[in-house]
Amino acid sequence: MSQKFDVIVVGAGPGGYVAAIRAAQLGLNTACVEKWVDDKGAAVLGGTCLNVGCIPSKALLESTHQFHKAQHADVHGIQVGGEVTMDVKAMVARKNKIVGNLTGGIGGLFKANGVTLLQGMGKLLANKQVEVTAADGTATVYDAENVILASGSVPVNIPPAPLTDGLILDNAGALDIDEVPERLGVIGAGVIGLEMGSVWARLGTKVTVLEAMDSFLAAADKDVARDAAKLFKKQGLDIQLGARVTGTEIVDGKEVKVFFTDAKGEQEITVDKLIVAVGRKPQTNGLLSEDSGVKLDERGFIFVDEQCRTDAPGVYAIGDSVRGPMLAHKASEEGIMVADIIAGHKAQMNYDVIPSIIYTHPELAWVGKTEQELKADGVKIKVGKFPFAASGRAMAADDTDGFVKIIADEETDRILGVHMVGGIASELIAQAAIAMEFCSSAEDLQLTVFAHPTVSEAVHEAALAVDGHAIHIANRKKR
Repeated sequence: MSQKFDVIVVGAGPGGYVAAIRAAQLGLNTACVEKWVDDKGAAVLGGTCLNVGCIPSKALLESTHQFHKAQHADVHGIQVGGEVTMDVKAMVARKNKIVGNLTGGIGGLFKANGVTLLQGMGKLLANKQVEVTAADGTATVYDAENVILASGSVPVNIPPAPLTDGLILDNAGALDIDEVPERLGVIGAGVIGLEMGSVWARLGTKVTVLEAMDSFLAAADKDVARDAAKLFKKQGLDIQLGARVTGTEIVDGKEVKVFFTDAKGEQEITVDKLIVAVGRKPQTNGLLSEDSGVKLDERGFIFVDEQCRTDAPGVYAIGDSVRGPMLAHKASEEGIMVADIIAGHKAQMNYDVIPSIIYTHPELAWVGKTEQELKADGVKIKVGKFPFAASGRAMAADDTDGFVKIIADEETDRILGVHMVGGIASELIAQAAIAMEFCSSAEDLQLTVFAHPTVSEAVHEAALAVDGHAIHIANRKKR
């Protein structure tokens, strides 16, 4: 007779491991399946986010940002003396240490909460059975009252640029470059492309970003995209729009020719490294047996309702393998919601208030709808903007690029969207998310006392600006 669990979670990424811990905390006998192992055969927990995504990329971004600040410390009167240099191998080693600490910590959390780790490839069978195939090919079948599918996503590869070890890289390979390339090509001007491009541009690499779309950051508010494009150009990123890559050629095993077409016709560039960052797709191949009862759409996403239920009773799916943005925090909150539902609690997730962030410098962050989306929907709005150039704290930090933009309903005053470009936009956006979660009006933020001097005051002033009452910029309206 096979072993039975109250909950089996397939995948130990930011959705899966959080779901497993939450389920165990709620008193459910829980197991988590993970196929990823290191070169010693030990389980690697944390998924793409902790191992080759969110965390390692932020470590590199922070290291190169500190390098950039050291190079320009004279603005504060600090004389470094001599040339500031970067030990890239040490930077990568620091990144790896951070990853190791965090992924090892998940194993400790599993033990502390009583989560059983099942090592191997998980596959959902009929009747909520989960088959786990170990590295040696041994398969074991487990029974579950409930199953949570959290298989994540994988990079999209394109035929014109097949991955080539050390030269044409995906997001994982891009994180292990251990010397500064003279020329770097990036296919795709999305989150990964811009962040990785920023890392190496700060270290002196000539970075060319090839984006097939004719518009830059189409998902962002136009004001954010416009401001960001100017700032990235100033930083040395050569972002070419409408550039469709048609082929690549390895030259002498040490550089890559990239062929593309744009409005001017056929073009080519030669780079030392090429990063393919054109997006991700759900990792559902081999996840389901034909009689599992779970249905996929034509792109491989799992069909779920608003509470992440699949078509099979007792089976849920969360994270990158289902509809919605491919964001770690979205996956984690879905995991918590599903664990709560399984435990018999009432739970719901607000998909209208999920923040998005690009960790360049300045950072780009937004939550809610863009101005163009609201206008297209025929919603009457009022908009307030406040530049960090008018913030005393931002001036003191020598970090005055960007702005905060708040969009409110003209009739109800309810905040519908907040968009930012700024040094710590990733931290400030949480204030907007909290306000929107509580259905706040612009007036609610106007009446909130913000500490002075803080960068957060820009949020306060932007809220005031919605009605033309900002104090530290010229106002459009008067009482």
